Amino acid sequence: MRFKGLDLNLLVALDALLEEASVSRAAKRLHLSQPAASAALRRLRDWFDDPLLVAEGKRLMPTPYAMRLKPQLADLLAGIDAFASLPAQFDPATVHRRFRMAMSDFLTSVVLGPLSAAIASTAPGIELEILQPDDNSADMLDRGEIDLLVVPQEFVTPKNPSRLLFEEQHVIAGWTGNAAMHEPMTLAAFTASGHVSVRLGQMRLTFAEAQLRALGIVRREEVIVPSFAMVPDLLVGTHRLAIVHERLARLAAQRTPIALAPLPFPFQPMREMVQYHRARADDAGLIWLLGQIDAVIRDSANAA
Repeated sequence: MRFKGLDLNLLVALDALLEEASVSRAAKRLHLSQPAASAALRRLRDWFDDPLLVAEGKRLMPTPYAMRLKPQLADLLAGIDAFASLPAQFDPATVHRRFRMAMSDFLTSVVLGPLSAAIASTAPGIELEILQPDDNSADMLDRGEIDLLVVPQEFVTPKNPSRLLFEEQHVIAGWTGNAAMHEPMTLAAFTASGHVSVRLGQMRLTFAEAQLRALGIVRREEVIVPSFAMVPDLLVGTHRLAIVHERLARLAAQRTPIALAPLPFPFQPMREMVQYHRARADDAGLIWLLGQIDAVIRDSANAA
């Protein structure tokens, strides 16, 4: 397929080459041989009259012109993807579509179960693929590789639209056999205890950790895990504490011998936001899916 003489397939190759900065990795991503990826790069260089990628030591680095192309290319491919995915009408009862969403396992614990059940009964052709958010999630959204990104407000990027899903409070959780959970929780007891904490990605603080640092509160982290859902089980049989999302803590308390206590210091509510690509603001499928998520969140708030 050509547009004004340009093979549009080359744009997909260009996106992979600029993202990977490696002909071999781009070839693997595109399911091409390395010679085919090299040939695509040569054709792109001829078309744009720019080397696009230049060798620096053992690495390929994008040229300044390629860096100017990159955001426009991301918008273009996302727009084409949205255009190609747009049916004449969206009927959840008959449509076949996969939605890819990046959200923490806190959200999958409180939202995914009822959302999946609701969709199974009303939209059997809808598939949900959930990815754990990481340092690359915002870039994946910008490239159109995921449909929705759900993160605390502090991690929202300005490139794409966002809106509030809900506000979440945090509580202290501890084993029911922990003596500290049988007394009013104090800051002294909180800081004297060992803690289970969560780290997501390589450099990313969780909302709770960012709040503690802003307050100047230091806790003794004895166990650090990559998942919110792992925390309750790691409290059982220990004298450790953890700061946990209230919805997740209440769910966990139904199956795990943990108790909950209010935080003994001011703690801002977490504003959980959802982002979608700016080219998909009118996507009827995404609008429908967001409505389903809103309904599940309302039901969970009413149940609490």
